[in-house]
Amino acid sequence: MHHPGNIALITDSTCDIPTPLLERYCIRFIPLVLIWGGEPYRDRVDIQPDEFYRRLAAGGPLPTSSQPRAEDFVHLLEQVIDEGAQEAIILPLSSQLSGTIISARQAAEMVDIPVHVVDSRTGGMALGWQLLAAARVREAGGGVAEMLQAIEQVRQTEQIIFYVDSLEYLHRGGRIGGAARLIGTALNLKPVLYVDHDIGRIEAGEKVRTRRRALERVYELFFERMDLSRPVHVAVIHSNVEELAQTVAERIRAEYNPAELLVTPISPVMGTHIGPGALGITGYYEPSAR
Repeated sequence: MHHPGNIALITDSTCDIPTPLLERYCIRFIPLVLIWGGEPYRDRVDIQPDEFYRRLAAGGPLPTSSQPRAEDFVHLLEQVIDEGAQEAIILPLSSQLSGTIISARQAAEMVDIPVHVVDSRTGGMALGWQLLAAARVREAGGGVAEMLQAIEQVRQTEQIIFYVDSLEYLHRGGRIGGAARLIGTALNLKPVLYVDHDIGRIEAGEKVRTRRRALERVYELFFERMDLSRPVHVAVIHSNVEELAQTVAERIRAEYNPAELLVTPISPVMGTHIGPGALGITGYYEPSAR
C-alpha cells in the first residue's frame, strides 16, 4: 500500500469498494461488527460476503450488527498519524442508517490533527464512489478542500436503486425508512427501493410483482437519472447473485459503455438488513467542466 501523502482517508466496512481498489488508493476502513450466535465477527475482516450469504441462507436466527466505538477510530487515527498523516477525512455510512458517524465525531475530538467527518448520506458502493472520487483527487495532488468538494459533487449526481427479494430483512432490522409503508401489502412483492441522498434514508420506489420486472425497473430508473452526455461511473451491487450481476454488467457495458464499471457484493453488515437475492445499480455522472 503506497502512502498517499499527508491526508488520511477513512471509512467503514459498508463502503463495498473491492479490496484491490481500497489498497490501490490507500483507503482505510473500520469494520462494523456482526453478532451471530453470540459470536462477534468484524465485517469484511473475520467474515467475507460469500461465507456470510451461505450462512444466512442456511436459516436460523439473524445476526445483529453494531457500530464501531470511538476508540476504534482513535486507534486507526493514531496509526495514520504515525505513518505521517497531518489531516484526515472520515466518511462513514449515512447517519440515518447507523450511529457510526457519532463514534467518528467523538474520535475526531480525541486526536491532535484536524479530522473532517462527513455524512455520506448513503451506504454501500454509493459511499464507495464518494471515497474513490476523494482518493483520486488526493492522488492528483489535491488537498482536503478539493477532496471534500469531490465527495459533495458525487453525492449530488449519484443514485443507488435496488430491489430486495424480501422486505423481511429490512423490516426486522428496523432500517426501512420510508419503505415502511410497503409492509403488509408487500411481503410477496419485489419492491424497488432507493436511497434519498438529501436525507440519507432508504425510500420506497415502485411495487413490482416479479423479480424480472424489478430488475428491469432498476435498470431503467438508474439510467433515466444519469446525464449520459457526461462520463458515468457504475457499479452493479448484489447479495449473493454474482452471475446475475455479471450479466447485468455485460448489458450495461454493451448499451452504455460507462467510464468505469464494477461488480461488487454487498457487505455482510448491509446484507443483514437487505437479505440475500438483492440486486441494484449505483453510480454517478461527472460534473461538467467549468
